[in-house]
Amino acid sequence: MNIESLIEVKPNPNIPTLAPGDTVKVRAKIVEGEKERTQLFQGVVIKVRHGGVGSSFTVRRVTHGVGVERTFPLYSPLVERVEVVRHGKVRRAKLYYLRGLSAKASRIKERRLSPQELEREREEARRLKQKQELEQEQEEASKLQQEQE
Repeated sequence: MNIESLIEVKPNPNIPTLAPGDTVKVRAKIVEGEKERTQLFQGVVIKVRHGGVGSSFTVRRVTHGVGVERTFPLYSPLVERVEVVRHGKVRRAKLYYLRGLSAKASRIKERRLSPQELEREREEARRLKQKQELEQEQEEASKLQQEQE
């Protein structure tokens, strides 16, 4: 019995296609008691794990000389948005070697996109934005209906 067959799981539409070496900004919802806030985490994607519902990606950053890694599930609604800042040029799928490097040695070269790839990225971003606007409109319409009842 597979969990995917029992529950229809949709991937989070706010997460674009990620690759190891990409520098990303991840906005995640944090619940502290009754309060809910958004926390920004910016770093390099060192690992992308594909595996259906269990898919995740790990982001690493170095703050005040201390390396911090956070793993985010791809299918989680707690990940508000992921924004790719720059694409990295790497030749490995798992960048664990970055853990042993420091400062300038851990920098990753930027991968320049061809015009076709750039257009594809922009189209994907446009589609994502339209989808979010549509969801907001539907949410507002449902709130209005509930208020009228």
